[in-house]
Amino acid sequence: MTNPNKNPLIRMNYLIRRRQNASREELLVHWFANHMPAVIKGQAEQKEKGRAHAHKYLATVFEESAQQIGEHWDGMAQLWWDKELPIPDEPHGITPVDSFQEVAEPYSPWATHEYLVIDGNHGFRDLTLNDAFPTTSSEFFKATFFVSAKKDVDYDQLFQHWLGAHAANAKSVLEKTGGFRYVIAHSTQPKTSKYVGMAELYFSRRDQFLDFNKTLQPDGMEKWIDAEKMSVLVSTTKMIGIP
Repeated sequence: MTNPNKNPLIRMNYLIRRRQNASREELLVHWFANHMPAVIKGQAEQKEKGRAHAHKYLATVFEESAQQIGEHWDGMAQLWWDKELPIPDEPHGITPVDSFQEVAEPYSPWATHEYLVIDGNHGFRDLTLNDAFPTTSSEFFKATFFVSAKKDVDYDQLFQHWLGAHAANAKSVLEKTGGFRYVIAHSTQPKTSKYVGMAELYFSRRDQFLDFNKTLQPDGMEKWIDAEKMSVLVSTTKMIGIP
């Protein structure tokens, strides 16, 4: 049986989607050039003042691909904090403060507990001709499963099975098919969150993920999961703000 390692930090996730009048490329350009530097600077200033600050900040860029399943998002920002942040009275970007928020739909944080099942990692691009951060990371194929639960489920039972039998099952298949990183995140407020959690699976190549899907056998997870409401998004690029 696997024993996932719980991260002591709370991971705040922000699902990002462009406004109707903006292209995906426009969203990403303003995210990287105008929004990430401001977040990096702001967190550095908070740290210097001895105030609460994010310890890590990265953003996943989701591909526009036929392999996407369910609801589509353009990307997801993640920041790791000592404790859970409160939900703001109104979503970020209702009143834009930068060019990124002018082209992104308003967004709110989603708090999760993070569990590392396979802690393989990959590097990021070292920049020498520009500021070191933000930078990018690639040369991987990542699949993110956004998981919805059936009505009136026992969340404790769901999470126990997810971290036990299901994590062990998925880990075994990942190792056989070339996966090198496996992260599970559980919502801190599953009754009110859009998703009860997510799983992030990393491979070196797309075909390894396809082999994983073909090989993985049911383990009882379907008892609690609403498969029709689940989304699966793939990505090959990350933007790193605070490593």
